Amino acid sequence: MKESPAALALAGLAALAVALGIGRFAFTPILPMMQADGSIDLVRGGWLASANYAGYLAGGLSAIAWRWSAVAAIRAGLALVAVTTLAMALPLGIGAWLVLRAVSGVASAWVLVFISAAVLQQLDGASPSARMRLPGVLYAGVGVGIALAGVACAITLHASHPSSASWIALGAVASVAAIALWNRFPAASGPARRGTAGSSLSPARALALAACYGALGFGYIIPATFLAAMAREAAHGGFLYAASWPLFGLAAAVSTWAVTSMARHRPPRTLWIGGHAVMAVGVALAAVSSNILAVIACGLLVGGTFMVVTMAGMQEARRLAGAHAQRMLAAMTSAFALGQIAGPLVVSALAAAGQSYAAALWSAVILLAVSALVLHYLPGRSSS
Repeated sequence: MKESPAALALAGLAALAVALGIGRFAFTPILPMMQADGSIDLVRGGWLASANYAGYLAGGLSAIAWRWSAVAAIRAGLALVAVTTLAMALPLGIGAWLVLRAVSGVASAWVLVFISAAVLQQLDGASPSARMRLPGVLYAGVGVGIALAGVACAITLHASHPSSASWIALGAVASVAAIALWNRFPAASGPARRGTAGSSLSPARALALAACYGALGFGYIIPATFLAAMAREAAHGGFLYAASWPLFGLAAAVSTWAVTSMARHRPPRTLWIGGHAVMAVGVALAAVSSNILAVIACGLLVGGTFMVVTMAGMQEARRLAGAHAQRMLAAMTSAFALGQIAGPLVVSALAAAGQSYAAALWSAVILLAVSALVLHYLPGRSSS
């Protein structure tokens, strides 16, 4: 039985909540718990974050040449996220944890690439209002997953072993969701998009577009990885620390839905550029001040833009790449992953040299600003 576009978008929301909200971003609120119980320090935390992003890169690259069905990739991704999340609760040591986080990264990239390609293609056959509204529903899944993971981690703060309890709770949620979603995605793709049979992207423009998407990966990942740790240092525990990550996720979930009204009048590239600008302001606030209010404001501005830019970037790539959209989406996901790998490594290197988060945050601000300018002047912008 074929799913309606709305039902497919909701199933995609749930899949992205698991694959990215848990498989990718649950480590952020769990990191300070693991630091507190002595499992890891900040340097090793950066390694674990980068292992996940290296896996995400491998997943994006493998999606370029993927020969199995999209359904197989989505199922494998959801199952691997569930298994690797549960296994993180075991006292396996840093070596095994690095492997688990890397595999989880591969899995989350598969789900994002193939869910994006499948659902956005299905929406081509929907009504104009649905085509405008439902991408926001789909990509709200990441923020929903982040918010739910943050709430779960806030609850497990009172457990005897909070980090292990958090991994188990989130692994159980991921397992149930993977089972529920197993047969929710169509085996065949939807109708071809009208007017996009060919690609209007030259290799140089494709590279520039991917590089700007990689700048997003670097620009958002430092606060996205270390927000809870920065909030813990700034607030010395307490409510604002516990609320920092759920607020980040809530901002991400609301933003993709709220921006659909703006999308009626602005093309994806414009939203992408604006998202980089707002994100740069948010990151700069945390670079200027380590006060908890500055950290929370950073979380809201970065959380409120990174999924909007993800959605806009995917739509822009699909508009320009036409029949080659899946390959372009995978290439952009890979570039995004390279930026994410670099971010935590920069933080780890600076921490080892005795530096605070501020220097890494300023590098993110600069890269976001430069990439916004490149996108503004890059040929191929839509006028509507």
